[in-house]
Amino acid sequence: MSYNIYICGVGGQGIIKTSVIIGEAAMNQGLNVVMSEIHGMSQRGGSVSTELKIGDFNSSIIPEGNADMLLSFEPIETIRGLHKVNKDSKIVYNTHPIVPSSTNVAYPSVDSITNSLKENFNHVLPIDATKLAMEAGNILSLNMVLLGAVTADDKFPLSKDTVIDAMKNNLHKKFHDLNLKAIESGYKSIKG
Repeated sequence: MSYNIYICGVGGQGIIKTSVIIGEAAMNQGLNVVMSEIHGMSQRGGSVSTELKIGDFNSSIIPEGNADMLLSFEPIETIRGLHKVNKDSKIVYNTHPIVPSSTNVAYPSVDSITNSLKENFNHVLPIDATKLAMEAGNILSLNMVLLGAVTADDKFPLSKDTVIDAMKNNLHKKFHDLNLKAIESGYKSIKG
């Protein structure tokens, strides 16, 4: 069994914590896991990415075109992560943009990004995770919404229950109810 996940977004969105939770869930299911992380300019809202490989691997770096899943927290970061996927990779991404205040470049419409992705890839799952996180009770649960969304994929190798247990091990107890609500919200948005 092998499964590669490339996770990307903007600093402060919980990308690394999400990766840690997935990694712990994999170990709790008796699976080997390796992870690498690139912080970039995360403290300034810059790009952040992690690579997780579940199974037996010698390296934590996912070769280009070999990710089974791209989990992206921001639309432009989705585009930046496309070098890791192929036509059959699952692409789960948050449709809510984070437009840098320091740029004069026009941000493309999310609809145009979604349409382009759907034209070029077989499994594109856009989700307004920001909206669902706010409905769950806190924008900071965005990463848990997206985590719930990936557990809804039939080919994702980890059970939702194992992921929830890992979340509880990694996040403060006072946030468990909020995060459970967020995970369920993300899960239902994909499962329907």
